[in-house]
Amino acid sequence: MTKLTKKQESLLDELLKDFDGDAEALLGKNGLMMQLKKHAVEAMLEGELTDHLGYEPNDPAGNGSGNSRNGRSVKKVQSKDGEMALEVPRDRNGSFEPQVVKKGQRRMEGIDDVIVSLYASGLSTRGIQAQLTELYGAEVSPTLVSNVTNRVLEEVQAWQARPLDPLYPIIFFDCLFVKSRQDGSVQSKAVYLALGINMDGEKELLGLWLAGTEGAKFWLSVFNELRTRGVEDCFIACVDGLKGLPDAIETVYPHTRVQLCIVHQVRNSLKYVIWKDRKAVAADLRTIYTAPTQDAARAALDHFAERWGAQYPAITPSWERNWERLTPFFDYPPEIRKVVYTTNAIESLNYSLRKVIKGRGAFPHDDAIKKLLYLGLRNVAKKWTRPIRDWKAALNQFIILYGDRMPV
Repeated sequence: MTKLTKKQESLLDELLKDFDGDAEALLGKNGLMMQLKKHAVEAMLEGELTDHLGYEPNDPAGNGSGNSRNGRSVKKVQSKDGEMALEVPRDRNGSFEPQVVKKGQRRMEGIDDVIVSLYASGLSTRGIQAQLTELYGAEVSPTLVSNVTNRVLEEVQAWQARPLDPLYPIIFFDCLFVKSRQDGSVQSKAVYLALGINMDGEKELLGLWLAGTEGAKFWLSVFNELRTRGVEDCFIACVDGLKGLPDAIETVYPHTRVQLCIVHQVRNSLKYVIWKDRKAVAADLRTIYTAPTQDAARAALDHFAERWGAQYPAITPSWERNWERLTPFFDYPPEIRKVVYTTNAIESLNYSLRKVIKGRGAFPHDDAIKKLLYLGLRNVAKKWTRPIRDWKAALNQFIILYGDRMPV
């Protein structure tokens, strides 16, 4: 905030000297602050007309100029402080095009930002109407809310098509589910997210995609889009058993290692276990993924099979089927291991988005889903921290392992 000059402070003191704590007279709908704002806007409009005409009011230089002032018209506009009735100056020729409050404009700059902010927090259209009325005395229609937030769609489209970096050492993939109306019925749709860790060790959401079903064909289209947007390589892709994803990513990025989420593998294993055994089974599973090497992990899995295989015959085969994609993290040092063996980085993002869509019911169409999730993502991204604390150490490990694939 710009510091006031002594002259400005003196003027404010002079204005406020008679208020004696009367908040309504100062900040109310017709209070001093509102009148000051109204006066300032009208002064700017007068300045714009002077610039348009080329001479000051009552200046003889305007005689015979071919255009002149022609009174004022009253125009009501909504602002964050409530409704203002502005006196807008006119010119006789009707050629004056004000910029502070443009022709046809019914809202002062700022109230649109409030609408978008309230929408991004998860408020429904009706909730936004109530908030604006209560906080600012501004009455808005559902159509206005939709029109204002729909402008975000252009930003969403540009964001989804933006160029990406050639290399993201780590990319996480996950999805969340939302309800959407389609052909008169409510259907569940998956929203797939790709969260990259860039060369600076910072999180970057690469895109979001909506689909009714998942599969290799869908994922091929996603990875081909990422390649078209500039992504040439990825060292590790961390996924949560998304159908068709491992095969698709290995088709488009054949040198990428696919790491299945260990946490989800453990959860899937424990669903077979009775309550009294869960603690012991979980402890034995932990010896597998906390082993120092892949060989030690294999020995721990064999020991698990000997102890629990007869009682819970589905667990060990599940680990064995996925072994090749459960164990890549053993090839990395601890600072990388602890990040890539789970999809927690993107699941925390999904948790934040679920809070935004909670209670919204079914969305009217896909654009409404994209609009809200994009705004939610934009808010969440402001709080992101680096997923790897000592990123430079991790980056040096990547250089040792994949030096020939590092960008010049």
